[in-house]
Amino acid sequence: MDERRTVKVSKYLSKHLRHQPERIGLTLDENGWVAVEELLRAAARHGFAFSRAELDHVVAANDKRRFTVDSGVGGGGVEGDRIRANQGHTVAVDLDLPPAEPPAYLYHGTVARVMDAIRAEGLRPMARHHVHLSPDRETATRVGARRGRPLVLTVDAGAMHRAGHVFRVSANGVWLADAVPPQFLRLRG
Repeated sequence: MDERRTVKVSKYLSKHLRHQPERIGLTLDENGWVAVEELLRAAARHGFAFSRAELDHVVAANDKRRFTVDSGVGGGGVEGDRIRANQGHTVAVDLDLPPAEPPAYLYHGTVARVMDAIRAEGLRPMARHHVHLSPDRETATRVGARRGRPLVLTVDAGAMHRAGHVFRVSANGVWLADAVPPQFLRLRG
C-alpha cells in the first residue's frame, strides 16, 4: 500500500471513528468500538471502499498508533473483529481507561498564539474529552508543529497527581487529563 493511500485511509478512519461516525451511518458503542465489517461496509456504501488488508496495514503502520483492533464484546468474538480510535474523540464515548499514576513530567505541544489563554486558564480539552499529553518532548514538539512553530509546555504531572487530578493512559501511550491548571505548567526554556 503506498504512503498516500495509507494517509488517506488513516484520515478517513480518524474522521469517522473519532468525530463523525453518523456521517457514514456508523454507531459506536459506549466505549467507541464498531465492528470492522460494519465499518468496511459503511465506507464502501459512502464511496470510499478499502479492504480489510488495507485497514490492518493502516492500524499497524500508523506511527501514532491511533487505532486498536480487538476481539468482540466480552472477548468472545473473532480475533480482530472490532476497531476504535485510541483517543481524540469529539463524540460521546467512554474509553473505559483506568486511572494511572503518571510520570513526574509530561509535555504538551502548542503554539505561541494560544499562550495567553493557556497562562490564564491552563490546558482545556476544547472539543475533545481530554487534554492530550505526551510522555516526551520530541512527541510534544511534533504535535505542536502541526499548527505552526511549536512551543513545548512541561506539565508537573507528579504534583497534579498528588493534588488529586486523575490521569489515564490510552493504548498508544498518550496521557489524558480532564484539564491542566496553569500552576502545573511551565514553558520549556
